[in-house]
Amino acid sequence: VGAGVGSLPGTSAEILDDTIRSELAPGRLSTAQWLDVITEAHRAGLPTSSTMMYGHIETPEHVAAHLHTLRTLQHKTSGFTEFVPLSFVASEAPVYKDRAKRKSLQVRSGPTGREVVLTHAVARIMLAGCIDNVQVSWPKEGLRMAQVLLNCGANDLGGVLMNESISTAAGATHGQCASPKALRLVAQDAGRVAVQRNT
Repeated sequence: VGAGVGSLPGTSAEILDDTIRSELAPGRLSTAQWLDVITEAHRAGLPTSSTMMYGHIETPEHVAAHLHTLRTLQHKTSGFTEFVPLSFVASEAPVYKDRAKRKSLQVRSGPTGREVVLTHAVARIMLAGCIDNVQVSWPKEGLRMAQVLLNCGANDLGGVLMNESISTAAGATHGQCASPKALRLVAQDAGRVAVQRNT
């Protein structure tokens, strides 16, 4: 913290269930390890974001358990600044490209539009009064869907980004950057007022 670091990304959460994690992201941190890292960051005074990738092999029960875990940790540490639901982008994902694995695990090609809307709405309900900001990932959803989601639970468009390569590398086609003007228009057309934040 004293070296100028003001926050950390809470990425790589995927789904906080080790059975799912071992299939989806083998070799990554376990659920307990991820929670330990985030807890220590919060204890050190470093706020973090929180994420969840969905639309692959998880069930609604996994989503609910993930949100409950984040809510429980937030009650202990108050360190999460926002929650970011991340749609699974399948086209370049190893677990999807491997046909045998895709078939045996029944890997989906990403969430339906209905699931995207419901996930943001359920996150708003489950995290109400706990994690105030639900961010839409416009590089994954596109600016039009981001606009819809501002009226379905999301209240944060995220940043303008300069070179968001993770979604693009996975096969997303919505771009890697957006201007402040473009994001203001998205908010305005959704009936919202854009406010710039400093995180």
